[in-house]
Amino acid sequence: MALSKNSNSSNSNKKKVSYISVPSQIINSLSSSSLQSLLVSPKKSSRSTNRFSFSYRNPRIWFFTLFLVSLFGMLKLGFNVDPISLPFSRYPCSTNHPLSFDGEQNAESHLGLAQESILSPGSSNSNAVIQLDGGKNETLLTEGDFWKQPDGLGFKPCLGFTSQYRRDSNSILKNRWKYLLVVVSGGMNQQRNQIVDAVVIARILGASLVVPVLQVNVIWGDESEFADIFDLEHFKDVLADDVHIVSSLPSTHVMTRPVEEKRTPLHASPQWIRAHYLKRINRERVLLLRGLDSRLSKDLPSDLQKLRCKVAFQALRFSPRILELGNKLASRMRNQGQYLSLHLRMEKDVWVRTGCLPGLTPEYDEIVNSERERHPELLTGRSNMTYQERKLAGLCPLTALEVARLLKALEAPKDARIYWAGGEPLGGKEVLEPLTKEFPQFYNKHDLALPGELEPFAKKASVMAAIDYIVCEKSDVFIPSHGGNMGHALQGQRAYAGHKKYITPNKRQMLPYFMNSSLPESDFNRIVKDLHRESLGQPELRMSKAGKDVTKHPVPECMCSDRQQQQQQSDA
Repeated sequence: MALSKNSNSSNSNKKKVSYISVPSQIINSLSSSSLQSLLVSPKKSSRSTNRFSFSYRNPRIWFFTLFLVSLFGMLKLGFNVDPISLPFSRYPCSTNHPLSFDGEQNAESHLGLAQESILSPGSSNSNAVIQLDGGKNETLLTEGDFWKQPDGLGFKPCLGFTSQYRRDSNSILKNRWKYLLVVVSGGMNQQRNQIVDAVVIARILGASLVVPVLQVNVIWGDESEFADIFDLEHFKDVLADDVHIVSSLPSTHVMTRPVEEKRTPLHASPQWIRAHYLKRINRERVLLLRGLDSRLSKDLPSDLQKLRCKVAFQALRFSPRILELGNKLASRMRNQGQYLSLHLRMEKDVWVRTGCLPGLTPEYDEIVNSERERHPELLTGRSNMTYQERKLAGLCPLTALEVARLLKALEAPKDARIYWAGGEPLGGKEVLEPLTKEFPQFYNKHDLALPGELEPFAKKASVMAAIDYIVCEKSDVFIPSHGGNMGHALQGQRAYAGHKKYITPNKRQMLPYFMNSSLPESDFNRIVKDLHRESLGQPELRMSKAGKDVTKHPVPECMCSDRQQQQQQSDA
Protein backbone atom coordinates (compact mmCIF):
# COMPACT_ATOMS: atom_id res chain seq x y z
CA MET A 1 0.00 0.00 0.00
CA ALA A 2 2.89 2.30 0.79
CA LEU A 3 4.28 1.72 -2.71
CA SER A 4 0.95 2.47 -4.23
CA LYS A 5 0.70 5.65 -2.26
CA ASN A 6 4.13 6.84 -3.37
CA SER A 7 3.25 6.05 -6.95
CA ASN A 8 0.08 8.08 -6.74
CA SER A 9 1.99 10.90 -5.14
CA SER A 10 4.48 10.85 -8.00
CA ASN A 11 1.71 10.94 -10.60
CA SER A 12 0.09 13.79 -8.73
CA ASN A 13 3.35 15.78 -8.86
CA LYS A 14 3.68 15.21 -12.61
CA LYS A 15 0.20 16.55 -13.25
CA LYS A 16 1.06 19.77 -11.46
CA VAL A 17 3.79 20.74 -13.98
CA SER A 18 2.84 24.09 -15.65
CA TYR A 19 4.30 26.32 -18.45
CA ILE A 20 4.46 29.99 -19.22
CA SER A 21 5.26 31.66 -22.55
CA VAL A 22 8.29 33.90 -22.72
CA PRO A 23 8.76 36.47 -25.54
CA SER A 24 11.62 35.51 -27.88
CA GLN A 25 13.31 38.87 -27.37
CA ILE A 26 13.60 38.12 -23.61
CA ILE A 27 15.18 34.73 -24.31
CA ASN A 28 17.62 36.41 -26.71
CA SER A 29 18.56 38.99 -24.06
CA LEU A 30 19.55 36.34 -21.51
CA SER A 31 23.06 35.00 -21.25
CA SER A 32 23.77 31.38 -22.17
CA SER A 33 24.35 30.48 -18.51
CA SER A 34 21.04 32.01 -17.46
CA LEU A 35 19.30 30.19 -20.28
CA GLN A 36 20.92 26.90 -19.26
CA SER A 37 19.76 27.34 -15.68
CA LEU A 38 16.19 27.79 -16.91
CA LEU A 39 16.28 24.73 -19.15
CA VAL A 40 17.80 22.28 -16.62
CA SER A 41 15.25 21.06 -14.04
CA PRO A 42 16.39 21.39 -10.41
CA LYS A 43 17.16 18.11 -8.68
CA LYS A 44 14.71 16.92 -6.09
CA SER A 45 15.89 16.95 -2.54
CA SER A 46 15.91 13.60 -0.81
CA ARG A 47 14.61 15.31 2.25
CA SER A 48 11.06 16.37 2.73
CA THR A 49 10.53 20.10 2.37
CA ASN A 50 7.85 22.30 3.73
CA ARG A 51 5.18 23.10 1.18
CA PHE A 52 5.63 26.83 1.72
CA SER A 53 9.42 26.77 2.06
CA PHE A 54 11.30 29.65 0.40
CA SER A 55 14.24 27.44 -0.46
CA TYR A 56 16.02 28.34 -3.73
CA ARG A 57 15.31 24.77 -4.88
CA ASN A 58 11.57 25.38 -4.82
CA PRO A 59 10.26 25.52 -8.47
CA ARG A 60 7.72 28.18 -7.51
CA ILE A 61 10.59 30.50 -6.65
CA TRP A 62 12.08 29.92 -10.12
CA PHE A 63 8.77 30.66 -11.85
CA PHE A 64 8.33 33.80 -9.77
CA THR A 65 11.90 34.90 -10.57
CA LEU A 66 11.35 34.22 -14.26
CA PHE A 67 8.18 36.30 -14.15
CA LEU A 68 10.08 39.24 -12.62
CA VAL A 69 12.87 38.96 -15.22
CA SER A 70 10.28 38.84 -18.00
CA LEU A 71 8.47 41.89 -16.63
CA PHE A 72 11.73 43.82 -16.25
CA GLY A 73 12.84 42.89 -19.76
CA MET A 74 9.57 43.92 -21.35
CA LEU A 75 9.66 47.27 -19.56
CA LYS A 76 13.23 47.80 -20.75
CA LEU A 77 12.33 47.01 -24.34
CA GLY A 78 9.33 49.29 -24.17
CA PHE A 79 11.35 52.35 -23.07
CA ASN A 80 14.81 51.86 -24.57
CA VAL A 81 14.03 50.35 -27.98
CA ASP A 82 15.79 51.55 -31.10
CA PRO A 83 13.37 50.87 -34.01
CA ILE A 84 16.10 50.86 -36.62
CA SER A 85 18.39 48.37 -34.88
CA LEU A 86 15.71 45.82 -33.98
CA PRO A 87 15.07 42.93 -36.38
CA PHE A 88 11.32 43.53 -36.15
CA SER A 89 8.93 46.46 -36.29
CA ARG A 90 7.94 48.43 -33.21
CA TYR A 91 4.41 48.19 -34.56
CA PRO A 92 4.02 44.57 -35.62
CA CYS A 93 0.32 44.98 -36.32
CA SER A 94 0.74 47.80 -38.83
CA THR A 95 -0.47 47.17 -42.38
CA ASN A 96 0.30 48.66 -45.74
CA HIS A 97 -2.15 51.14 -47.17
CA PRO A 98 -2.34 52.44 -50.74
CA LEU A 99 -0.30 55.57 -51.32
CA SER A 100 -2.20 58.61 -52.47
CA PHE A 101 -1.29 60.26 -55.76
CA ASP A 102 -0.64 63.52 -53.96
CA GLY A 103 2.17 62.05 -51.94
CA GLU A 104 0.23 61.99 -48.67
CA GLN A 105 1.28 58.88 -46.77
CA ASN A 106 -0.19 58.08 -43.39
CA ALA A 107 1.84 56.66 -40.54
CA GLU A 108 0.58 53.14 -41.20
CA SER A 109 1.90 53.16 -44.77
CA HIS A 110 5.29 54.41 -43.61
CA LEU A 111 5.51 51.67 -41.02
CA GLY A 112 4.29 49.03 -43.42
CA LEU A 113 7.02 49.89 -45.92
CA ALA A 114 9.65 49.95 -43.21
CA GLN A 115 8.54 46.63 -41.74
CA GLU A 116 8.55 44.94 -45.14
CA SER A 117 12.04 46.20 -45.95
CA ILE A 118 13.55 45.22 -42.58
CA LEU A 119 11.93 41.81 -42.35
CA SER A 120 12.85 40.87 -45.91
CA PRO A 121 16.59 41.32 -46.49
CA GLY A 122 16.19 40.30 -50.12
CA SER A 123 13.50 42.87 -50.80
CA SER A 124 14.23 45.21 -53.67
CA ASN A 125 12.60 48.19 -51.96
CA SER A 126 15.48 50.64 -51.82
CA ASN A 127 13.70 53.20 -49.69
CA ALA A 128 12.27 52.22 -46.31
CA VAL A 129 10.42 55.12 -44.71
CA ILE A 130 9.89 55.03 -40.94
CA GLN A 131 7.68 57.42 -39.00
CA LEU A 132 9.62 58.09 -35.80
CA ASP A 133 8.37 59.78 -32.64
CA GLY A 134 7.71 63.42 -33.35
CA GLY A 135 6.47 62.77 -36.89
CA LYS A 136 9.86 62.95 -38.58
CA ASN A 137 10.39 60.76 -41.63
CA GLU A 138 13.71 59.02 -42.05
CA THR A 139 14.75 57.09 -45.16
CA LEU A 140 16.83 53.96 -45.04
CA LEU A 141 18.65 53.30 -48.31
CA THR A 142 19.29 49.68 -49.14
CA GLU A 143 20.57 50.39 -52.61
CA GLY A 144 21.35 47.64 -55.08
CA ASP A 145 23.63 47.86 -58.07
CA PHE A 146 20.78 48.69 -60.43
CA TRP A 147 19.85 51.89 -58.58
CA LYS A 148 23.45 52.89 -57.84
CA GLN A 149 24.37 56.15 -59.52
CA PRO A 150 27.56 56.56 -61.59
CA ASP A 151 30.56 58.46 -60.26
CA GLY A 152 30.28 62.01 -61.57
CA LEU A 153 33.98 62.60 -60.83
CA GLY A 154 33.17 65.95 -59.26
CA PHE A 155 31.99 67.63 -62.49
CA LYS A 156 29.56 70.49 -62.00
CA PRO A 157 27.94 73.01 -64.37
CA CYS A 158 30.23 75.94 -65.12
CA LEU A 159 29.39 78.50 -67.77
CA GLY A 160 32.11 81.06 -67.24
CA PHE A 161 32.22 83.15 -70.42
CA THR A 162 35.44 84.91 -71.37
CA SER A 163 35.94 88.63 -70.89
CA GLN A 164 35.99 89.06 -74.67
CA TYR A 165 32.57 87.43 -74.95
CA ARG A 166 31.17 89.80 -72.33
CA ARG A 167 32.69 92.84 -74.06
CA ASP A 168 31.14 91.79 -77.36
CA SER A 169 27.78 91.43 -75.64
CA ASN A 170 27.57 95.16 -74.95
CA SER A 171 27.62 96.08 -78.65
CA ILE A 172 25.50 93.10 -79.76
CA LEU A 173 22.70 93.86 -77.31
CA LYS A 174 22.60 97.53 -78.34
CA ASN A 175 22.07 96.52 -81.96
CA ARG A 176 18.30 96.70 -82.54
CA TRP A 177 18.15 97.18 -86.31
CA LYS A 178 18.68 93.67 -87.74
CA TYR A 179 16.57 90.64 -86.91
CA LEU A 180 16.74 86.90 -87.43
CA LEU A 181 13.52 84.96 -88.07
CA VAL A 182 13.64 81.17 -87.69
CA VAL A 183 11.08 78.47 -88.45
CA VAL A 184 11.72 75.18 -86.65
CA SER A 185 10.17 71.84 -87.62
CA GLY A 186 9.77 68.25 -86.43
CA GLY A 187 8.79 66.92 -83.04
CA MET A 188 9.26 68.76 -79.76
CA ASN A 189 12.78 67.51 -79.09
CA GLN A 190 13.87 68.18 -82.66
CA GLN A 191 12.49 71.71 -82.33
CA ARG A 192 14.47 72.19 -79.11
CA ASN A 193 17.72 71.45 -80.95
CA GLN A 194 16.89 73.96 -83.67
CA ILE A 195 15.96 76.65 -81.14
CA VAL A 196 19.35 76.19 -79.47
CA ASP A 197 21.12 76.67 -82.81
CA ALA A 198 18.92 79.66 -83.69
CA VAL A 199 20.11 81.51 -80.57
CA VAL A 200 23.75 80.74 -81.40
CA ILE A 201 23.36 81.87 -85.04
CA ALA A 202 21.76 85.12 -83.87
CA ARG A 203 24.77 85.67 -81.62
CA ILE A 204 27.20 84.94 -84.48
CA LEU A 205 25.43 87.49 -86.71
CA GLY A 206 25.01 90.05 -83.92
CA ALA A 207 21.28 90.13 -84.63
CA SER A 208 18.18 90.25 -82.47
CA LEU A 209 16.22 86.99 -82.46
CA VAL A 210 12.49 86.90 -83.02
CA VAL A 211 10.95 84.10 -80.95
CA PRO A 212 11.18 81.01 -83.19
CA VAL A 213 8.07 79.93 -85.08
CA LEU A 214 7.03 76.31 -84.55
CA GLN A 215 5.98 74.83 -87.88
CA VAL A 216 2.74 72.84 -87.85
CA ASN A 217 3.62 69.18 -87.65
CA VAL A 218 2.17 67.40 -90.68
CA ILE A 219 2.24 63.97 -88.98
CA TRP A 220 0.48 64.89 -85.73
CA GLY A 221 -1.28 68.10 -86.78
CA ASP A 222 0.04 69.94 -83.72
CA GLU A 223 -0.41 73.72 -83.99
CA SER A 224 1.31 74.60 -80.70
CA GLU A 225 3.24 77.87 -80.53
CA PHE A 226 6.46 78.59 -78.64
CA ALA A 227 4.69 79.92 -75.55
CA ASP A 228 2.43 76.85 -75.45
CA ILE A 229 5.46 74.62 -74.88
CA PHE A 230 8.12 76.81 -73.28
CA ASP A 231 8.20 79.58 -70.67
CA LEU A 232 8.69 82.57 -72.97
CA GLU A 233 9.53 85.19 -70.34
CA HIS A 234 12.01 82.86 -68.65
CA PHE A 235 13.61 82.24 -72.06
CA LYS A 236 14.09 85.96 -72.60
CA ASP A 237 15.36 86.67 -69.09
CA VAL A 238 17.98 83.91 -69.00
CA LEU A 239 19.45 85.00 -72.34
CA ALA A 240 19.19 88.74 -71.69
CA ASP A 241 23.00 89.08 -71.47
CA ASP A 242 23.65 87.04 -74.61
CA VAL A 243 21.07 87.79 -77.31
CA HIS A 244 18.30 90.36 -77.63
CA ILE A 245 15.03 88.41 -78.02
CA VAL A 246 11.70 89.89 -79.10
CA SER A 247 8.27 88.32 -79.44
CA SER A 248 7.66 89.82 -82.89
CA LEU A 249 9.22 92.13 -85.45
CA PRO A 250 9.04 95.81 -84.49
CA SER A 251 6.72 98.05 -86.49
CA THR A 252 9.72 99.55 -88.31
CA HIS A 253 10.48 96.14 -89.85
CA VAL A 254 6.99 94.71 -90.39
CA MET A 255 6.83 95.81 -94.02
CA THR A 256 10.33 94.56 -94.75
CA ARG A 257 10.34 91.45 -96.91
CA PRO A 258 12.71 89.01 -95.23
CA VAL A 259 15.43 87.31 -97.22
CA GLU A 260 14.77 83.58 -97.01
CA GLU A 261 17.70 81.22 -97.00
CA LYS A 262 17.15 77.46 -97.45
CA ARG A 263 20.61 76.34 -98.49
CA THR A 264 22.46 76.23 -95.19
CA PRO A 265 24.76 73.21 -95.48
CA LEU A 266 25.18 70.56 -92.82
CA HIS A 267 27.60 71.42 -90.01
CA ALA A 268 28.22 75.01 -91.09
CA SER A 269 30.96 76.82 -89.15
CA PRO A 270 30.66 80.34 -87.66
CA GLN A 271 32.97 81.54 -90.43
CA TRP A 272 30.63 80.16 -93.09
CA ILE A 273 27.61 81.74 -91.37
CA ARG A 274 29.25 85.17 -91.34
CA ALA A 275 30.57 84.89 -94.89
CA HIS A 276 27.18 83.99 -96.38
CA TYR A 277 24.63 85.76 -94.17
CA LEU A 278 26.21 88.81 -92.55
CA LYS A 279 26.15 91.11 -95.60
CA ARG A 280 22.61 90.08 -96.47
CA ILE A 281 21.16 90.67 -93.00
CA ASN A 282 23.03 93.99 -92.74
CA ARG A 283 21.53 95.05 -96.07
CA GLU A 284 17.99 93.68 -95.76
CA ARG A 285 17.74 93.97 -91.95
CA VAL A 286 15.65 90.76 -91.72
CA LEU A 287 16.84 87.22 -92.47
CA LEU A 288 14.57 84.16 -92.46
CA LEU A 289 16.04 80.69 -91.91
CA ARG A 290 14.26 77.35 -92.15
CA GLY A 291 15.26 73.76 -91.54
CA LEU A 292 18.14 74.31 -89.11
CA ASP A 293 18.29 70.67 -88.01
CA SER A 294 22.01 69.77 -87.77
CA ARG A 295 22.95 72.75 -89.92
CA LEU A 296 25.27 74.38 -87.39
CA SER A 297 28.58 72.68 -86.65
CA LYS A 298 28.89 70.68 -83.42
CA ASP A 299 32.45 71.95 -83.01
CA LEU A 300 32.28 75.63 -82.07
CA PRO A 301 34.50 78.01 -80.06
CA SER A 302 34.23 77.50 -76.31
CA ASP A 303 32.00 80.52 -75.60
CA LEU A 304 29.47 79.46 -78.25
CA GLN A 305 29.44 75.92 -76.84
CA LYS A 306 28.67 77.38 -73.42
CA LEU A 307 25.88 79.42 -74.98
CA ARG A 308 24.44 76.22 -76.42
CA CYS A 309 24.38 74.67 -72.96
CA LYS A 310 22.86 77.81 -71.44
CA VAL A 311 19.98 77.67 -73.91
CA ALA A 312 19.40 73.92 -73.66
CA PHE A 313 19.76 73.43 -69.90
CA GLN A 314 18.69 76.78 -68.45
CA ALA A 315 16.66 78.90 -70.87
CA LEU A 316 14.37 76.29 -72.43
CA ARG A 317 12.12 75.62 -69.46
CA PHE A 318 8.66 74.23 -70.12
CA SER A 319 5.61 76.42 -69.63
CA PRO A 320 4.17 76.55 -66.09
CA ARG A 321 1.11 74.37 -66.75
CA ILE A 322 3.16 71.67 -68.52
CA LEU A 323 5.73 71.77 -65.74
CA GLU A 324 2.99 71.48 -63.11
CA LEU A 325 1.39 68.42 -64.67
CA GLY A 326 4.73 66.76 -65.46
CA ASN A 327 5.88 67.23 -61.87
CA LYS A 328 2.60 65.77 -60.58
CA LEU A 329 3.04 62.60 -62.62
CA ALA A 330 6.68 62.31 -61.55
CA SER A 331 5.60 62.71 -57.91
CA ARG A 332 3.08 59.91 -58.34
CA MET A 333 5.82 57.65 -59.66
CA ARG A 334 8.07 58.74 -56.79
CA ASN A 335 5.45 58.02 -54.10
CA GLN A 336 6.78 54.54 -53.37
CA GLY A 337 10.47 55.16 -53.94
CA GLN A 338 12.84 54.97 -56.87
CA TYR A 339 11.66 54.45 -60.42
CA LEU A 340 13.01 53.65 -63.85
CA SER A 341 11.94 55.37 -67.06
CA LEU A 342 12.05 53.86 -70.55
CA HIS A 343 11.68 55.59 -73.89
CA LEU A 344 10.15 52.91 -76.11
CA ARG A 345 10.30 53.50 -79.87
CA MET A 346 7.77 51.03 -81.25
CA GLU A 347 5.41 53.30 -83.17
CA LYS A 348 4.56 52.54 -86.81
CA ASP A 349 6.43 55.57 -88.19
CA VAL A 350 9.60 54.56 -86.27
CA TRP A 351 9.67 51.12 -87.89
CA VAL A 352 9.09 52.72 -91.28
CA ARG A 353 11.80 55.37 -90.93
CA THR A 354 14.46 53.08 -89.46
CA GLY A 355 14.10 50.43 -92.18
CA CYS A 356 13.43 47.82 -89.48
CA LEU A 357 10.63 45.34 -88.82
CA PRO A 358 8.70 44.89 -85.55
CA GLY A 359 8.92 41.09 -85.79
CA LEU A 360 5.40 40.61 -84.43
CA THR A 361 3.58 38.78 -87.19
CA PRO A 362 3.98 38.62 -91.00
CA GLU A 363 0.92 40.88 -91.27
CA TYR A 364 2.55 43.69 -89.28
CA ASP A 365 5.82 43.33 -91.18
CA GLU A 366 3.85 43.67 -94.42
CA ILE A 367 2.18 46.87 -93.14
CA VAL A 368 5.60 48.41 -92.49
CA ASN A 369 7.06 47.28 -95.82
CA SER A 370 4.06 48.60 -97.76
CA GLU A 371 4.26 51.99 -96.05
CA ARG A 372 7.96 52.19 -96.79
CA GLU A 373 7.42 51.40 -100.46
CA ARG A 374 4.78 54.12 -100.75
CA HIS A 375 7.01 56.69 -98.99
CA PRO A 376 10.67 55.82 -99.67
CA GLU A 377 11.66 59.36 -98.66
CA LEU A 378 10.84 58.50 -95.04
CA LEU A 379 13.73 56.05 -94.76
CA THR A 380 16.50 57.77 -92.80
CA GLY A 381 19.63 56.84 -94.80
CA ARG A 382 21.50 53.62 -95.55
CA SER A 383 18.79 52.42 -97.91
CA ASN A 384 21.13 49.77 -99.33
CA MET A 385 21.13 47.79 -96.07
CA THR A 386 18.76 44.89 -95.44
CA TYR A 387 16.70 44.61 -92.28
CA GLN A 388 19.01 41.91 -90.90
CA GLU A 389 22.08 44.07 -91.57
CA ARG A 390 20.48 47.04 -89.84
CA LYS A 391 19.53 44.89 -86.86
CA LEU A 392 23.05 43.53 -86.38
CA ALA A 393 24.50 47.02 -86.82
CA GLY A 394 22.44 48.23 -83.85
CA LEU A 395 20.30 50.54 -85.99
CA CYS A 396 16.91 49.11 -84.97
CA PRO A 397 14.85 49.84 -81.85
CA LEU A 398 14.80 47.15 -79.19
CA THR A 399 11.59 45.13 -78.98
CA ALA A 400 9.64 44.66 -75.74
CA LEU A 401 11.15 41.19 -75.26
CA GLU A 402 14.67 42.51 -75.79
CA VAL A 403 14.12 45.34 -73.31
CA ALA A 404 12.79 42.87 -70.73
CA ARG A 405 15.83 40.60 -71.15
CA LEU A 406 18.15 43.61 -70.92
CA LEU A 407 16.53 44.77 -67.67
CA LYS A 408 16.77 41.29 -66.15
CA ALA A 409 20.44 41.03 -67.14
CA LEU A 410 21.10 44.41 -65.51
CA GLU A 411 19.42 43.06 -62.35
CA ALA A 412 16.46 45.42 -62.32
CA PRO A 413 14.20 44.40 -59.40
CA LYS A 414 11.07 42.58 -60.48
CA ASP A 415 8.97 45.02 -58.45
CA ALA A 416 10.71 48.07 -59.96
CA ARG A 417 8.31 50.86 -60.83
CA ILE A 418 8.68 51.66 -64.53
CA TYR A 419 7.46 54.71 -66.44
CA TRP A 420 7.42 54.27 -70.20
CA ALA A 421 7.38 57.19 -72.60
CA GLY A 422 6.45 57.03 -76.25
CA GLY A 423 3.49 56.75 -78.58
CA GLU A 424 1.12 53.84 -79.13
CA PRO A 425 3.16 50.80 -80.24
CA LEU A 426 2.36 49.20 -83.57
CA GLY A 427 0.13 46.28 -82.60
CA GLY A 428 -1.27 47.99 -79.51
CA LYS A 429 -0.26 47.58 -75.89
CA GLU A 430 -0.40 43.80 -76.28
CA VAL A 431 3.09 43.94 -77.77
CA LEU A 432 4.34 45.16 -74.38
CA GLU A 433 3.32 41.94 -72.62
CA PRO A 434 6.87 40.51 -72.50
CA LEU A 435 7.75 43.57 -70.40
CA THR A 436 4.65 43.75 -68.24
CA LYS A 437 4.84 40.04 -67.34
CA GLU A 438 8.35 40.49 -65.98
CA PHE A 439 7.78 43.96 -64.51
CA PRO A 440 4.10 44.39 -63.61
CA GLN A 441 4.44 47.91 -62.15
CA PHE A 442 4.42 49.47 -65.62
CA TYR A 443 2.87 52.89 -66.20
CA ASN A 444 2.65 55.71 -68.72
CA LYS A 445 1.17 59.19 -68.47
CA HIS A 446 -2.35 57.92 -69.20
CA ASP A 447 -2.15 55.44 -66.34
CA LEU A 448 -0.95 58.09 -63.87
CA ALA A 449 -3.14 61.02 -64.87
CA LEU A 450 -6.41 61.67 -63.08
CA PRO A 451 -9.59 61.93 -65.18
CA GLY A 452 -9.50 65.09 -67.29
CA GLU A 453 -5.87 66.06 -66.59
CA LEU A 454 -4.61 65.18 -70.07
CA GLU A 455 -7.75 66.19 -71.91
CA PRO A 456 -6.64 69.78 -72.71
CA PHE A 457 -3.55 68.38 -74.49
CA ALA A 458 -5.20 65.48 -76.31
CA LYS A 459 -4.30 66.77 -79.79
CA LYS A 460 -0.99 68.39 -78.87
CA ALA A 461 1.76 65.85 -79.46
CA SER A 462 4.47 68.34 -78.46
CA VAL A 463 2.88 68.89 -75.05
CA MET A 464 2.56 65.14 -74.51
CA ALA A 465 6.23 64.73 -75.43
CA ALA A 466 7.14 67.49 -72.97
CA ILE A 467 5.27 65.69 -70.16
CA ASP A 468 7.14 62.47 -70.96
CA TYR A 469 10.40 64.42 -70.93
CA ILE A 470 9.77 65.79 -67.42
CA VAL A 471 8.86 62.43 -65.87
CA CYS A 472 11.85 60.73 -67.54
CA GLU A 473 14.26 63.46 -66.48
CA LYS A 474 13.24 63.07 -62.84
CA SER A 475 13.63 59.28 -62.80
CA ASP A 476 16.50 57.52 -61.03
CA VAL A 477 17.45 55.50 -64.12
CA PHE A 478 16.67 56.20 -67.78
CA ILE A 479 17.02 53.78 -70.70
CA PRO A 480 16.10 54.52 -74.34
CA SER A 481 15.22 51.57 -76.56
CA HIS A 482 16.63 53.50 -79.52
CA GLY A 483 18.54 56.69 -80.22
CA GLY A 484 16.79 59.89 -81.20
CA ASN A 485 16.36 63.49 -80.18
CA MET A 486 14.65 62.81 -76.86
CA GLY A 487 17.27 60.29 -75.78
CA HIS A 488 20.10 62.65 -76.73
CA ALA A 489 18.47 65.62 -74.99
CA LEU A 490 17.92 63.62 -71.81
CA GLN A 491 21.46 62.27 -71.87
CA GLY A 492 22.81 65.82 -71.75
CA GLN A 493 20.19 67.05 -69.28
CA ARG A 494 20.88 64.19 -66.84
CA ALA A 495 24.64 64.70 -67.19
CA TYR A 496 24.26 68.43 -66.49
CA ALA A 497 22.14 67.58 -63.42
CA GLY A 498 25.00 65.58 -61.89
CA HIS A 499 25.38 62.56 -64.17
CA LYS A 500 22.18 60.81 -63.17
CA LYS A 501 22.15 57.22 -64.34
CA TYR A 502 21.53 56.87 -68.08
CA ILE A 503 21.98 53.39 -69.56
CA THR A 504 22.82 53.33 -73.26
CA PRO A 505 21.91 49.90 -74.69
CA ASN A 506 24.98 48.47 -76.42
CA LYS A 507 22.87 47.02 -79.21
CA ARG A 508 25.60 46.26 -81.70
CA GLN A 509 27.57 44.10 -79.29
CA MET A 510 24.76 42.43 -77.37
CA LEU A 511 22.35 41.49 -80.19
CA PRO A 512 24.33 38.41 -81.31
CA TYR A 513 23.84 37.05 -77.78
CA PHE A 514 20.10 37.75 -78.01
CA MET A 515 19.98 35.59 -81.12
CA ASN A 516 21.97 32.73 -79.56
CA SER A 517 19.20 30.48 -78.24
CA SER A 518 21.70 27.91 -76.93
CA LEU A 519 23.35 30.38 -74.56
CA PRO A 520 22.35 29.70 -70.92
CA GLU A 521 20.41 32.54 -69.32
CA SER A 522 23.01 32.96 -66.57
CA ASP A 523 25.80 33.38 -69.13
CA PHE A 524 23.67 35.78 -71.16
CA ASN A 525 22.98 37.94 -68.11
CA ARG A 526 26.64 38.02 -67.11
CA ILE A 527 27.79 38.98 -70.62
CA VAL A 528 25.16 41.69 -71.12
CA LYS A 529 25.82 43.23 -67.71
CA ASP A 530 29.54 43.31 -68.43
CA LEU A 531 28.91 45.01 -71.80
CA HIS A 532 27.20 47.92 -70.02
CA ARG A 533 29.68 48.67 -67.24
CA GLU A 534 30.92 51.73 -69.11
CA SER A 535 27.51 52.78 -70.45
CA LEU A 536 25.81 53.95 -67.27
CA GLY A 537 26.02 57.72 -67.72
CA GLN A 538 29.58 58.28 -66.50
CA PRO A 539 31.25 61.56 -67.56
CA GLU A 540 32.48 61.36 -71.14
CA LEU A 541 34.69 63.99 -72.72
CA ARG A 542 33.02 65.48 -75.79
CA MET A 543 36.36 66.21 -77.40
CA SER A 544 37.24 62.51 -77.47
CA LYS A 545 35.42 62.37 -80.81
CA ALA A 546 34.77 65.15 -83.31
CA GLY A 547 31.18 66.01 -84.12
CA LYS A 548 29.68 65.17 -80.71
CA ASP A 549 26.95 67.53 -79.56
CA VAL A 550 27.82 69.51 -76.44
CA THR A 551 24.18 69.38 -75.33
CA LYS A 552 24.59 65.58 -75.21
CA HIS A 553 28.14 65.57 -73.78
CA PRO A 554 28.53 68.78 -71.72
CA VAL A 555 32.00 67.86 -70.36
CA PRO A 556 34.38 69.74 -70.52
CA GLU A 557 32.99 72.95 -72.09
CA CYS A 558 29.93 73.26 -69.83
CA MET A 559 30.94 71.20 -66.80
CA CYS A 560 34.19 71.25 -64.90
CA SER A 561 35.76 70.06 -61.67
CA ASP A 562 36.13 72.33 -58.62
CA ARG A 563 39.73 73.07 -59.56
CA GLN A 564 38.81 74.01 -63.14
CA GLN A 565 35.96 76.18 -61.89
CA GLN A 566 38.31 78.13 -59.63
CA GLN A 567 40.66 78.61 -62.58
CA GLN A 568 37.82 79.95 -64.74
CA GLN A 569 36.78 82.39 -62.02
CA SER A 570 40.33 83.67 -61.65
CA ASP A 571 40.65 84.12 -65.43
CA ALA A 572 37.39 86.07 -65.48
